[in-house]
Amino acid sequence: MIKLFGAVFILAATSWIGFEFAKKVSDRPRQLRYLKAALQSLEAEIMYGHTPLSEAASRLAKQIPKPLSWMFQSFQTHLEQGEKTVRTAWKASLDEVWKFTALKSTEYEILKQFGETLGQHDRDSQQKHIRLAINHLEREESEAKDIQLRYEKMMKSLGVLTGLLIIILLL
Repeated sequence: MIKLFGAVFILAATSWIGFEFAKKVSDRPRQLRYLKAALQSLEAEIMYGHTPLSEAASRLAKQIPKPLSWMFQSFQTHLEQGEKTVRTAWKASLDEVWKFTALKSTEYEILKQFGETLGQHDRDSQQKHIRLAINHLEREESEAKDIQLRYEKMMKSLGVLTGLLIIILLL
């Protein structure tokens, strides 16, 4: 009876691990889509709404799901607390929230470079920088979708099969 409970526990644990890895792989393209939508909304706020960055960040935080909304909330907080520059506020908010996302270091670099130009130029130049960041994120999203198609199902299966292998070896 104890062996049966142990086997079920091992199978559940390894399956859970496999599903968690698969979740990270499937979360990345979704978060990239949300991030692109957020940057498009930011572009609209800047170009047509003439909205201050802190107010635009607050609106974006309400529009997109967590953990990306935390990034914009943090950005708004840093701006309202009087950070020295928009660049430092953006980088600080990226650093605070990054560990909660499924995004990779390439996306971090894209967003960090975008933050370098945020609030530095007139509206037309800012629009060009936003579109450039969106284009880079679209490229990363297509790569993330390819990885998801290739590895998501494999990771789930590998978790279950690893559990079965461990059970067989222990019996």
